[in-house]
Amino acid sequence: MQDLASEFEAERDHLTAVAYRMLGSRAEAEDAVQEAWLRYAGALADPAARAEIRELRGWLTTTTARICLDVLRSARVRREAYHGEWLPEPLVSRLADPPGATGGSSPDPAERAVRGDEVGMALMVVLERLTPEQRVAFVLHDAFGVPFDGIATAMGTTVPAARQLASRARRAVTEGAPRNTASPAEQRRVVEAFLAATETGDIEKLMAVLAPDVVFVGDSGGYFPAARRPLVGPEQVAKFVLGLVRMLPDMAADLRAEIVDVDGGLGVLVDAVYKDGRPFRCVLSFAIDGGRVTAAYNQLNPEKLTRVPAAAPDAAGWPPRN
Repeated sequence: MQDLASEFEAERDHLTAVAYRMLGSRAEAEDAVQEAWLRYAGALADPAARAEIRELRGWLTTTTARICLDVLRSARVRREAYHGEWLPEPLVSRLADPPGATGGSSPDPAERAVRGDEVGMALMVVLERLTPEQRVAFVLHDAFGVPFDGIATAMGTTVPAARQLASRARRAVTEGAPRNTASPAEQRRVVEAFLAATETGDIEKLMAVLAPDVVFVGDSGGYFPAARRPLVGPEQVAKFVLGLVRMLPDMAADLRAEIVDVDGGLGVLVDAVYKDGRPFRCVLSFAIDGGRVTAAYNQLNPEKLTRVPAAAPDAAGWPPRN
């Protein structure tokens, strides 16, 4: 049993990365991997099933994909009844500290695995628009290089059908993903300009940082005020963002903002405490192209932020003043 567990543990991080790409939730991904472990243990107890395991990683990946496909099919019904827009759970970590600094936060081993082939929040959002079958085929083939015969086996379909699912998904991703080409240095400039404009309440400066076709999506899960539909265009987005920023000082105290890593790109973590003592937290992530924000994603749902590290104690107050 010890050897069995060791073999599986060697693949756990890989399986978690696969499942997160498919499900957009660390908790659901970890549940799927645990179910894969149970199926693996059961298969090894059955000589006939054990004979089917010729290559362990391939078998486990296929098994995890089957589990995720079932989860996605049931999740679609739940998400149709979700309050407002649904965004994936963000993966957040502190930016690397300079040499000699202390107090930073780095991802745990499983999270580093999930980040191993980061696709970014913008692409994760687009993946949500695919059918469960398209998403599984796309993630397996394009993100993890699983051959189409393995994908067909995982999905209980033919190789041509699996190939077509991945092709349609790839086309939808290409056509639907916001432009997101910025280098780390450009991301830093744009995010800092975005923050500066919100701190001063300067709508013209904020609009100058937003692309003409910018899209803003907020997910509060019904816990906090949020736009129920995506906002489109710099004026509409800027007015909404500044309206939220103006409300925060009256609602909460000890507001802190920190630029952090969100799914491989720069974003902003805001931590606060409501005046009645309740915590408030949101994570804002961006797609950036040509020096402007093409999409912004505001995750407010506390159920999806339980793994997010608190803003650093020395993070800047935000907004600093009216």
